[in-house]
Amino acid sequence: MPLPDAPFPDAAQVARADEAHASKAANDAGHITGLSPALTLVFAVACGLCVANIYYAQPLIGPISDTLQLHAGLAGLIMTLTQLGYGAGLLLLVPLADVVENRRLIVGALFGAVIGLVGIALSGSAVTFLAASFVVGACAVAAQVLLPFASHLAPEATRGKVVGNIMAGLLGGIMLARPFASVVAASLGWRAVFWISAVLMASLIVVLWRVLPQRHAHASVGYARTMASLPGIVWNTPLLRRRGLYQGMMFAAFQAFWTAVPLALVHEFGMGQGGIGLFALAGAAGALLAPVAGRLADRGLTRPATGAAIVVALLSFVLGGVSMHFHSLAGLVAAGILLDGAVQLCQVLNFRSLFMLAPELRGRLNGLFMTFIFICAAIASGIAAAVYAFHGWTGLCLLGGGFVTVALLYYGTEFIGRTAPATATSGR
Repeated sequence: MPLPDAPFPDAAQVARADEAHASKAANDAGHITGLSPALTLVFAVACGLCVANIYYAQPLIGPISDTLQLHAGLAGLIMTLTQLGYGAGLLLLVPLADVVENRRLIVGALFGAVIGLVGIALSGSAVTFLAASFVVGACAVAAQVLLPFASHLAPEATRGKVVGNIMAGLLGGIMLARPFASVVAASLGWRAVFWISAVLMASLIVVLWRVLPQRHAHASVGYARTMASLPGIVWNTPLLRRRGLYQGMMFAAFQAFWTAVPLALVHEFGMGQGGIGLFALAGAAGALLAPVAGRLADRGLTRPATGAAIVVALLSFVLGGVSMHFHSLAGLVAAGILLDGAVQLCQVLNFRSLFMLAPELRGRLNGLFMTFIFICAAIASGIAAAVYAFHGWTGLCLLGGGFVTVALLYYGTEFIGRTAPATATSGR
């Protein structure tokens, strides 16, 4: 099992702390050996609501900029600051799951999200809006604490199924946030979107505090040592690097598609905000594959299912290019669904593989994994609109297909001169 070693001694300290606290952790968890369907649903809904906060502003950039008198050239900062906050949270807050009692960490992050959302709703200037957006992004990483928390509670035999079911909720939140924000803003104004989310987050605090068991992490290791261990974990865990690259390239392709497709729908099909929202809603159907992915992983099919997901993602860009050439909206919808399904399938397989590694490192593994994905997605978002503007939809499909091709080529190396055990490379 690829775990950090010297000169990062805290891994050994964590292992000893894990043994010392094993009995206490079992008591704190109420001797839970699995997750009930009701508690799994709570985790799924909570993850979806948390991560949706990152995406509410995306379809509202125009009206928000007008209200706050933000120059059109700086309007992109509305999403950039939220994404920067999310990246900071992934790197600085998520690893705390290995140090701080998890229920308190989650509830604390949700309190921060409520404050940030209220700040957005009340903001009268671009500066206050952007500052509050950073806070909301940072606190949205509560979802990335909930996911490994659920993995701790699930038995190994059904861990993939549990992760898949919860990921379906998280991915549903991502996909439904945009159409929800568009509909609410059209009726009640853009500030109402954030007021509603603040109420939902406050309600979620009450629910999670009541239903989540405590999970005491290894506080004796300390936050400083935990953060110092991150480079060693990356260096000594090939599975993290491999799975991170797969998902980083897949999610970069996903972001490129969903950044440019609203522009294409306006320019090529004459759609308004409502039509774009319906298109995004159709794409949410891809989240239905998340539970299927978990079941495939539990049956030992991680490697072939990963390859299939990457190939389907590549084919989706071929279909998208052909559909636009023939001006077929149905074909473009199908391409979006296939891409979303493939990305979600790969993500669940990747999470399940990582969560099969050392339990005491799950928070850090998850934080590092998601940070790399966030970097790839941010880069893709930044260049997708420019590629579409200068090279059209064909250029965008080549860009997205290129990202996926990198993942496919790297996937091929799993079958070339492989000497390490399967768990070190594929996560089976």
